[in-house]
Amino acid sequence: MKAIFFQLLLISIIFLMILAGCYVFLPEVQRKRFAWTKDIKDQILSPHVYPYLILAGFIYLLMKSQVIFSMQSKVIYFPQLAQYILLLEGSKVSYFQMVINPVLTYISAFIYLCGFSYLLVFTFLLLIITRQFKVLQEYAIGFILTYLVAFPFYILTPVKVTGYSLPNVAPLLYDLDPALREALYIVDPLQDNCFPSLHAALSIMAMLIVLFRTDFKRFKIFAVALTVAIQFTIFYLGIHWITDFIAGIALGCLSYYVATRYSQYIASHIPLLSGIKLD
Repeated sequence: MKAIFFQLLLISIIFLMILAGCYVFLPEVQRKRFAWTKDIKDQILSPHVYPYLILAGFIYLLMKSQVIFSMQSKVIYFPQLAQYILLLEGSKVSYFQMVINPVLTYISAFIYLCGFSYLLVFTFLLLIITRQFKVLQEYAIGFILTYLVAFPFYILTPVKVTGYSLPNVAPLLYDLDPALREALYIVDPLQDNCFPSLHAALSIMAMLIVLFRTDFKRFKIFAVALTVAIQFTIFYLGIHWITDFIAGIALGCLSYYVATRYSQYIASHIPLLSGIKLD
């Protein structure tokens, strides 16, 4: 019950952050449009948008079903990857915890949990509100590609979080609060969804979309700063290895490149997206 309450609290915080973001980052014309709830609802339910929501939701549910796949006896695992990562980098990631401060831990947890989700959701809403449907298509396809590439790695090559793998790295995020630990257990019960880092991949992909495919100057600065902060938190909180981070950066850049170059070609081969007009 506490875990459910905690998740609802996070959703409420992110919702308030989105409201604040709309009034800080949106141009005045779009800000007035945002004030009309019906207009936003109509845009989300329009043929330009809802197919991407359906597909992204399906991919997200597919990722959440990985636990079921992982527990199948017929699945062939390759646990050697975790051993190779340990041999390759040792405990270098522990340097990020040379100074542990309670205030820094809470701020990092907020950025990791709320800041990351905010960046992904607000970027999506920003493109809807400003009617940039071509960029929205690229962003949605980049999001989907990132998840699809990471999915087999999470099933076949499980890599434990550093906080539960290295004796000199503390699982700061998991030890922050019992309710938070329970909520995280619901999302990742085995604590082995590390390689590649989706926090790195998705935040980098979203940042690149904002930087090079939009003209929101203030949000560009904010997105870059938030993305850099997210990368720090994945190490400081005792979650990811440096190898996870590098793989996540590569995946995010690759997804951005493919999405911005071949989004229309990819969409034309997906029945749900093939009929969407981008004007």
